[in-house]
Amino acid sequence: MPATQRKPVPSVSIAEEPGILKQPKSVWAVFFACIIAFMGLGLVDPILPAIANQLDASPSEVTLLFTSYNAVMALAMLVTGVITSRIGMKRTLLSGIVIIALFSALGGLSNGIWELVALRGGWGLGNALFVATALTAIVTLSNSGNAKAIILYEAAIGLGISVGPLIGGWLGAISWRGPFLGVATLMVIAFIGLTTLMPSSSSVSVTKKKSSLLDPFRALKHRSLLVLGITAALYNFGFFTLLAYSPFVLGLDEHGLGFVFLGWGVLLAITSVFVAPMLKRMLGTVGSMCLMLLMFAVVLLVMGIFTSTQWVVILAVIFAGALLGNNNTLITTAVMNAAPVERSTASAAYSFLRFLGGALAPFTAGKLAETFTPSVPFYVGSACVFLSVIYVWINQSHIRHVDKQEGAH
Repeated sequence: MPATQRKPVPSVSIAEEPGILKQPKSVWAVFFACIIAFMGLGLVDPILPAIANQLDASPSEVTLLFTSYNAVMALAMLVTGVITSRIGMKRTLLSGIVIIALFSALGGLSNGIWELVALRGGWGLGNALFVATALTAIVTLSNSGNAKAIILYEAAIGLGISVGPLIGGWLGAISWRGPFLGVATLMVIAFIGLTTLMPSSSSVSVTKKKSSLLDPFRALKHRSLLVLGITAALYNFGFFTLLAYSPFVLGLDEHGLGFVFLGWGVLLAITSVFVAPMLKRMLGTVGSMCLMLLMFAVVLLVMGIFTSTQWVVILAVIFAGALLGNNNTLITTAVMNAAPVERSTASAAYSFLRFLGGALAPFTAGKLAETFTPSVPFYVGSACVFLSVIYVWINQSHIRHVDKQEGAH
């Protein structure tokens, strides 16, 4: 055809990108492995009171299971980029799965709370390798754009977290060791699935540029990434106050706790996939984040006021799942568009700060309850989340560009 008769090539728009369900086989392999990996978080939650009773431990000692887990995750996040850039995504994912399976199995065979806390830290190391790399892998391998890939990742988290408590409550009713051994078994299944379905191709091989241990700290020089990281640290203080401490005030057995956190996880999964994108279109990423964080602060405040009223706390926990699902998707999307650095580096820097907040909250909540009253941890968690709203609002000029960049993509 003559050059003068050629039709102009239309530009690619978001509407023309493949749908969220039209993904390569490798993406689905990581997706299903994520579901199984995040079951581990929910599996343990219903048995926290049982562990306290059977191992003769205080609530603050039991909440150290989350503190050691998150503290090791935070530090390990700093080296995930270095490891991934040298051995590749697939090997890093598989290494994380093996470590999770090993330490969860050893945890199920342990006989003391301090031994269990230490082994839970090893579990956090495996989870760091898997979680940071899984997000990068899904975003990199997806053919439907960053936003849809992140929604898919958050959906996997939601599905894993929602199913986990139900299985954890069932296994925990038999023995507190059951969920730990259950996680190890599920990780073996994830290992087989990922080995089989995720190809060793150039798309998941070692990157040309080797990452440095200093890269995450250099990335935090970008004010936008630093703002989102500090916001996530404050937000996660409230998140893990709810997750690690609320089982001690609900007054339910393993089955009851399993069903409560099943409802929490289901709402988290649904909102992260279906509601968060709508909120982002209506209010923008930053505006939606502020609204969800403000509502979560109010929910924690209500839990503090009505700590002794069981039905109020149950409804508050379940409803919080909707707010957390929305915010997880919104803030992760913002991080991926916040700074001109590689996705793996941005994820490592952000996750380092995020899980520091998650490490401080559980033990602090347990100690506050023992020192003062059972309501105080929820008041402190609410104050931290409310502070994150103020911090975002003050620094909104540094992160407003994430909406423009997402629109451009």
